[in-house]
Formats: sequence, C-alpha cells, structure tokens
Amino acid sequence: MAISRRTFLKTSIATAVAAGGGLMVYPASKFFDDEDIEVIPHASHWGPFNAIVKAGVLVGIQPRKEIDAMPTEMLTEGLIGRVYDKTRVKYPMVRASYLADPKGNSKPHLRGKEPFVRVSWETALSLVADAIQTTATKHGNEAIFSSSYGGWSHAGLMRPQVLQGRFFNLIGGQSTTTGDYSGGASQVILPHVIGDMEVYSPQTAWPVIEEHTETFVLIGCDPWKNNRIEFRVADHQMYSHWKQFADKGIKFISINPQRTRTDDELNAEWVKIVPNTDTALFLAMAQHVYVSGLHDNAYLERYTVGADKYINHLMGKDDGVVKSPAWAANITGIPAENIQAMAEKFATSKTQFAAGWSLQRANHGEMTHWAIINFAAMLGKIGKPGEGVGFSWHYGNGGMPQSGKALPIGLSQGKNPVSATCPASRISEMLMNPGKTFTRDGIEYTYPDIKMVYNAGNNLLSHQQDTNELIAALNHKVETFVCQDPWWCASSRYADIVLPATSTLERNDLSSGGTYSNDKIYAMRQVIQPYGESLDDFEIFRKLAAIFNVEDKFTDGLSFDDILKRAYKASSATLPFDDFWQTGVALLPVPQEANQWVRHGDFYHNPDKFPLHTTSGKIELFCQDIANFEVKDCPPMPTFLEPFEYLGNAKPNQVHVVSPHPYMRVHSQLANSDVRKYENVQGRQYVLINDIDAQRHGIRSGQLVEIFNDRGRVIAGAKVSDQIMAGVISLEEGAWVQFDSQGRCNGGSINVLTSSQASSDLSQATSANTCLAYIQRCRDPESSNLAFEPPKVLAQKTEVNIGTVTTTLANESSVSSQQSVGEELFYQRCTMCHSAKDPKQYTKSQWHGITKSMFPRAGLNPIEREEVMAFLEANAKDAK
Repeated sequence: MAISRRTFLKTSIATAVAAGGGLMVYPASKFFDDEDIEVIPHASHWGPFNAIVKAGVLVGIQPRKEIDAMPTEMLTEGLIGRVYDKTRVKYPMVRASYLADPKGNSKPHLRGKEPFVRVSWETALSLVADAIQTTATKHGNEAIFSSSYGGWSHAGLMRPQVLQGRFFNLIGGQSTTTGDYSGGASQVILPHVIGDMEVYSPQTAWPVIEEHTETFVLIGCDPWKNNRIEFRVADHQMYSHWKQFADKGIKFISINPQRTRTDDELNAEWVKIVPNTDTALFLAMAQHVYVSGLHDNAYLERYTVGADKYINHLMGKDDGVVKSPAWAANITGIPAENIQAMAEKFATSKTQFAAGWSLQRANHGEMTHWAIINFAAMLGKIGKPGEGVGFSWHYGNGGMPQSGKALPIGLSQGKNPVSATCPASRISEMLMNPGKTFTRDGIEYTYPDIKMVYNAGNNLLSHQQDTNELIAALNHKVETFVCQDPWWCASSRYADIVLPATSTLERNDLSSGGTYSNDKIYAMRQVIQPYGESLDDFEIFRKLAAIFNVEDKFTDGLSFDDILKRAYKASSATLPFDDFWQTGVALLPVPQEANQWVRHGDFYHNPDKFPLHTTSGKIELFCQDIANFEVKDCPPMPTFLEPFEYLGNAKPNQVHVVSPHPYMRVHSQLANSDVRKYENVQGRQYVLINDIDAQRHGIRSGQLVEIFNDRGRVIAGAKVSDQIMAGVISLEEGAWVQFDSQGRCNGGSINVLTSSQASSDLSQATSANTCLAYIQRCRDPESSNLAFEPPKVLAQKTEVNIGTVTTTLANESSVSSQQSVGEELFYQRCTMCHSAKDPKQYTKSQWHGITKSMFPRAGLNPIEREEVMAFLEANAKDAK
C-alpha cells in the first residue's frame, strides 16, 4: 500500500520518492532481484525491519514478521514517514539574538518566538564549546545541566545521553537528573518495601501464568497499548500469549477510569474508579478480607513484618477511621458491595495483580503500589506460581522468559566528577531555587545554580510538567540552551543553538530485545545518507571532544566501526559479526527452565535462604526505615492521603485530566508523522470525554475544545465516548507544543496543564496524573495546529568570529587513576543507559537486589561482579 506523503518537503529526495509512487510497505515474502534495490536490516523502538532503498533513496520498508509478531503502523508508516519531513533540522542553527550577542544580552525571552540563523558546523560547535568553557570557568561545571536523561530517542547503544555523559565526564562533569518520570515514586519506595524497584523487574514467565492463574487484575495497566513499543526493540511476542490466557478462561478484571484496548482484546470486566484513589480501594479490600477471616495469617507471620501496625491502621485504631468498603466507596466511586465482592474473589482464586506505572505518577504516588503489595501479602499470594504482584506487565513484553545472556557493551559514561543532581521532574524547581536543599529517599541534596542546559535526544519541553513555568524558568536563569535533535520539536524551537542530529536510519548502531527476554541482538545498519548537514550524535560529541583535547579518551582510540565490533564481541552471541551484520539479527537461546520462573518464587520457597533485599529481609507492610525518615507527606505504611487535586475536592464543573501514554507514538516521537491522522481531531491531539460530560458542556465529537486551569490552556479535538467515566477526561501525553497569541497550546500538550508539585518529599517524583481542569467548546481557534511548521529561518548563512576558544577543562588529572577495580568497573560498565547511580542512594542489601539484572546486562564475569559489589557495599547508604 502507498503511504501518503502530504508533508514531504519539495526536495529532490522527496520528489524521487513521490515519483516512485510514495513510500511502500512490502510483504515479508517479497523478494527483490532488482540490481538498483538494496535491502538493509535496521531496528527501532517500534520493531525490526528491512529498509528498501533505491539509488540511495528510502522508498519503503519490509517488516520482519519472522521476528516481529505484530508490526504496527508506527513502524510501517510512522518511523519512515518522518525521515524526509519538513520538521527536520537540516543545518546548524542559532537563534538570531543569541548569535548577535552570544556573550551579552541574548534576549532569552525571545526563545520560541524569533527566527533562527543558519551557521556552519565550525561556528555552531565553537559557540557551544565557548559556552561550556565560559560557564564552567565562571560558575563551575555544576552550572552545566544535562536534561538528556531519557534515552528514548532511538533504540541503539549509541544513545545521545550516554555519549553526552561520556564527553562531559571527561572535561569535569555536569549536573544531572536522578530518577525518572516513568516510575519515579515506586523506584524509591519499593526497594524499602519488597527489596527491588519492581517497576523495572521481569515478570513471572507466561507459561506459569497460563497454567496457574485464574484471575488477572489490571490496575491502571494497558499491556496491549504500551507493549507496542520498547526501550530497545519491540518484537511483540507476548501478544499471542495474552490471547491464550483469555481463551483458556482466565478472568480479567480492569480497575481504571477508562476502558482500554487491553480490556477490549481480553474481554475484561471494567471497574470504574475515581483517579488517584486506588490506595483507598486496596486498603478497603485488605480490611474486608481481614474482618472476614480471608487473610493468610501464617503467610503474614513468615513473610512479612509490620502486619500488626498495618491491621491496626485498617481497623482505624491509629486515626479513628475504619478503612472499610463503605469508607472507600465514598472516595473511589465503587459501591461498597462491589469492593467486598472483588476482595472475596481475589482471596478465593489464584490471582495475579498487574499494576501500571501511571498509578504512582500522582500526588502521594508512593502509597499506591505499596497498598497493592500489602493486599496481596494479606492474601498470602506473593511468590506463588501464577499469583502475586507485578509492575511491568505492560512494559518490554513483560512475561517473556529470560535468556540470562550477556548483551552488547557499548561506550560507558564513566564517573561524573560533579555530584550535583536534580530529580527528573523537578527541573523548574531547580532553576528557580538554586541553593535550596531538598531530600530524596532520606538523603539531603542542594540544587545547583544552572547557567547552561544541554539537551540531546530528549524533548524537555514535552516531558516536564507545567510547561509555562518551565519556559519562564529557562528564560530567567539559563544563559545558553543547546538542543541536539533531528527535528524542530519544542525543545529545538526554544533553544539558543540547535545541532542537527541524524535519525537512526542515517547511522550504524547495535541494539537488542526484548527488554526482559534479552533473546535477540539487532544490527541497525545505516540506510540512507545523513539528511542535510546533520551528523550522528557520536560524531558531534567526538568533534566537541577534539576541541577539548579528549578525543582519544572519548573514542577509546577506536574507530566507530571497531567500537561496534567490540560491543558485539562482549555479548553471548555466537554468530560471526560479519554474518550478523548481513542478516541483521543474532538469536540468543532461552534456557528451558526460564519457562517456569516465578517472580519472588525463591523467597516464597525459602525466605531464610533467599530473603528479600529489604532491611528485614521480608515484605514490609509497615516500614521502619520510612518512619525514621520522618517525611511529612509519606507515612511508613500505605495510607490514603487526599491529593492536592482530585474529584473529591474539585470545584463545580472541573474534570480530572488523566494523561496516558499515546497509542500511536512514543511520548512526543512520531507526533510529526502521518500516523497522527489515525487519531487526531482537526489536526490536534484528541481528548476522550464521557458522553454525559459532553452533553453538559455542549460538546460533540469532532469539535475543538479548550481545556484550562490556573497553569495553562490547551486546544484539543473532542472524541465523545462511553469508554471513560463521567468527570474524567483523557488527554494522551506527547503532543508537540505550539502557543497561539492567547498563550493557548494549539496542539493539545497535556503538560501545559499538569502541576510540577512533587509526589512527595520521599521520591520527588512527578504528580502529572493529579490534575484538575475545566473544559469548554473552543469557538475561536486562531489557526490550524502549527506545531509542525518549522520556525522562520533567515535566508543568509551567517558566520560569527568568536575568536579562538581556549579549552582548559580537561587539564586536571583523570579520576580513574584513583579508583579501585570495582569502582572503575562500575562506572565503565553500569552507565551505558543512564548516568551512574550514586552508591549512597541504596543500602547494601538493596544493591544486591538491583544488581541481579544490572550485572548480566553489563557483561560482568563472577570476579568482576565481586569487585563491583565490594565497591558498592563500601559506599552504600548504610556503609559504616
């Protein structure tokens, strides 16, 4: 089928593609014998594929169905469709006022409003290097902030945030983020409760679920949608097993304010719940099974601590409030008799609880997953085959058996000489309050005073909550904002210097999949020549490293191709590299015993030999460590605390806005692709609204609506449906930002509305799903959605002579000479996705839990593991 290319630039490449009938999707069985056709294997977040190239021009793709069980439109249309799009940044660009006076008044308030000027790479890199040197010299390296933590820009080893970390760590470091948006609250609380982050942990193998599970409970969890993509390469192998579960007769129950694609596919029973009240529901079910005698007292005795305190809380002995189903009914909107019936069903059947991450992206989000764990423990289910709790069923094909094999080892970031950090969702707070102290997980930190932001492969202005607050903070505090990206996304448009990076199709790389099965290694071979004057991220940072006299250290003295070959050699793959590079995939066998793996199974069978990595070695229903932190907004056991905004305290006509992950993109990626036509309304992000609410506000499907609160206003397109509960609207995250003259986001970006308030002082995580707003018909749009129109670029190519950049940041001796073997290995091999965790962020026991999955991926042998663990134990939170 031909794919529409309405948005192609009128370039020679686009013309060549159009003349050939447009981009094509070729069947997997198609054989090409045309001498002009090249079939080149590549891989992406959306799946592996063969690129079909004619005379150097990408003309189509061929899904690899022998590897990918369910190619999606994101792969067959979206990934390819954006490559030649007019939103590509073709040349190095500098904002006009910044170029006019880079060392003086650069008029930051004009970011996002004024034209850019095309410059040469020499000028652009000189400006960047001078800004780095000047900032570090005047204010120290901690005044340079990396907002590039994410790694979702592409699926390869050579992710821009890793390369950025490597470069800056060679010249004195940079301030970085800690935690993330995805599971920020739970990754802090759950190591205290159950000994692992859980949100990133593998799930019980699917054959165990198929054999044992009777009831499967989805809580804010939509595996059908979210497993369409992966952090590395999606192959969609779990989908057939989900179908098998339903066909076998496993009962699916979905607790969610909106009905999901998973619910439809698996015929789930839908239980509507008021957003941000899941903690109250699970407290009430726990109270009901306790008073009904359905709890497992022997399990509580052997596998948990704090049950007495938790049961006292359920019975209201500490606060006078019995957490009964009647109490929860008034909070959750679920009738008391339904709460009782669910609790009894879960207690009397083999039940697997699957909770999504969205639940904990909320005010007091630390409580929600903890409440689910406590309820499952009350029933005596954690660690039993086909039962218990899991927090990543919706991610990375959770449930696929694990190979346990070593994966390719790319370049590491190394050790960051700068210790200053900022929680990922607190960037605006950091910018506005330099020197302010804050706590995270019981440790006190101080916000650095940021003067420069470097953003590579990450759309900061899409991710961060309260976009207007962020823009104001950037304009007030930041002297230089660099964005390294292939596209004119919002972060590029609000930057001072824009460095055009290639898409993955214009570079070589390696990747692997799936996230947990780790059973494939993929070749990401270059498909086409770089678009315009774009350079790949490795080359950009190599050039900067050369300016700062650290090029040889940055490259390890190797060519790019040799780095890839070294990475592949470090893996468990046995296929020769040349054969792998030709075929595009190397398979890693999964041992048969992996099919019977049960999450927390060893602990259940022998808690003395295999204790959890908590302080007690058991599941902590009440956690003394949390109590000792004395965090005012995070109690030491699951407690329902009223969110700062939810339907229980809403003003008249306010609705609760939830912001799930999108169905047709990854965050803001692919928003500029033609796949948006499947869901957008009048060219804008759609908002799902209940038909009762729509009737009350005079809104019909297909109309534009305005959603607003004190933080901002957005315009979106209405989809009226009975698939969402009354009082709640759903606006998927990731729409591109474009403000009209009234300050309204014309594309429907949810984070214009969300609050930057932290989940709590324990985790400092995002509370994006705690959001109230008003909705009304929009009758005065000023234009169509212009988010995908490139900014104005001044016609002339301008060069600015800023003089010779004297770089001195790499003159100090390297820290590596002072490192132990374990420390050096840790910073070499455990920083290939995110920047290194500070060893003091976790206890010795917690590190033992975290490294179970970290060590195999880092390719560490037993002796190396001992060295790294010795370093971590010596520097852990509880080290003497």
